Amino acid sequence: MSERLGVRNPRTGQIDYWITPPTASELADLCARLRQGQPGWWRLGLAQRIQVMQRWKEIVLEHRDELIAALSTDTGRLRESVIEVDSVPLMIDWWSRVAPEVLSTGQEQLTSISFIRMRREFVPYPLVGVISPWNVPLALSLIDTIPALLAGCAVVVKPSEVTPRFIRPLTHTIELVPELRQVLQFVEGGGETGAALIEYIDLVCFTGGVKTGRQVAEAAARRFIPAFLELGGKDPAVVLASADIELATSAILWGATSNAGQNCLAIERIYVAESIFDRFVEQLVDKAQRVRLAYPSFEDGELGPIIAERQAAIIQEHLQDAVQKGAMVHCGGTIEHLGGGLWCRPTVLTHVNHSMKVMTEETFGPLMPVMPFATVEEAIHLANDTIYGLSAAVFAGSEDEARAVAESLDAGSISINDAALTAVVREAEKNSFKASGLGGSRMGPSAIKRFVRQKALLIKKEPISDPWWFDAIKIGSQSSAAGLQHLVTS
Repeated sequence: MSERLGVRNPRTGQIDYWITPPTASELADLCARLRQGQPGWWRLGLAQRIQVMQRWKEIVLEHRDELIAALSTDTGRLRESVIEVDSVPLMIDWWSRVAPEVLSTGQEQLTSISFIRMRREFVPYPLVGVISPWNVPLALSLIDTIPALLAGCAVVVKPSEVTPRFIRPLTHTIELVPELRQVLQFVEGGGETGAALIEYIDLVCFTGGVKTGRQVAEAAARRFIPAFLELGGKDPAVVLASADIELATSAILWGATSNAGQNCLAIERIYVAESIFDRFVEQLVDKAQRVRLAYPSFEDGELGPIIAERQAAIIQEHLQDAVQKGAMVHCGGTIEHLGGGLWCRPTVLTHVNHSMKVMTEETFGPLMPVMPFATVEEAIHLANDTIYGLSAAVFAGSEDEARAVAESLDAGSISINDAALTAVVREAEKNSFKASGLGGSRMGPSAIKRFVRQKALLIKKEPISDPWWFDAIKIGSQSSAAGLQHLVTS
């Protein structure tokens, strides 16, 4: 029996929930059972898999309140939890519409050789492993799981041990769908369980920090299996002199502080043209001061607590480092202890530079350091001066002006005159740049192809000799010249 792990309540600070990781043999047995179920799941065909997923969707909707309650306790916030739970049916519906077209094998196709035709097949990876993070625990545990299931894979999911309460009510919904419970399982556990899981799967999807992501990639490489990594970010916002300041400050405030800044695609550094810098900061501070903490009840404000205790320590470290190096705090600026929870109000900093951790390391909190720039070239240089390249935002008076800057930024997704649009636009395919990730896009229709291998069937349509054969094995008396003619004229 594995030792139980205690789970901290982010609103009270108390350990009030426990999970039990599987033993090594239990994990091996679970993965073996999923493998046994996968061939039957694939043989159902896509149309029937969609029907099964639609049945599951209806059961998830029936258990919506239980899932919201568990997720709210997990994360300490309500509004985002409602959005997360309600995103599950939307994901199922979207992939149910998209998958048939993307995974269609179509008809035989011509090749460059006239007597050879080609067909393609998609063969799913038997067992996909998903290792998901604590900040958006339900949605990020399913963002890869749903398309993998529709592709015909079995899936085992290991969510973060920081926010695991949703696993049990979600597992209950899975158990109510006989076909699904044969190919989808969630396991509780910490980092050791996630590391052990890689030994039993055929493909891994990981969302989390760069340090752990590198370990996952190395472990996957040793086993020669694909790894798709969505890692950290230090997303910049560039605000040009022509920008609408009212729009920019509102969008950036939301992009930096939604979910208390605990998003990989949060705006974490802001570069503003010198000519509008003072007005921008004044408006940003005014709006930031109006955002309230959701304390003592969920309904009292917009901002939830810092979910992970260790993350609060990082936020505090970044604040202290910035202030010690000369940064000015205009609002917020401290970790508050309220009711046992750890809270941070929206924090605007100026007099910042790239010697400070708050401008170079992922903070994962509601901090908004603002730095002026003199030229567009300087802004681009500052925005690209990072090991990360997840996403970014550009604000300008015209779309053309903003696009000119966006095209020079080293990031996978650029929001124009808005922020963090990747969170809401499912269709946009993108890749993570630099250390922010590895592998194909998890967004957009083609993301489902990560979970299949493409098999080519090359079909000879005429009983003739190939011009590249030895003369000794030519068919009948037909000359190689005839075969060569087919090749040349194709």
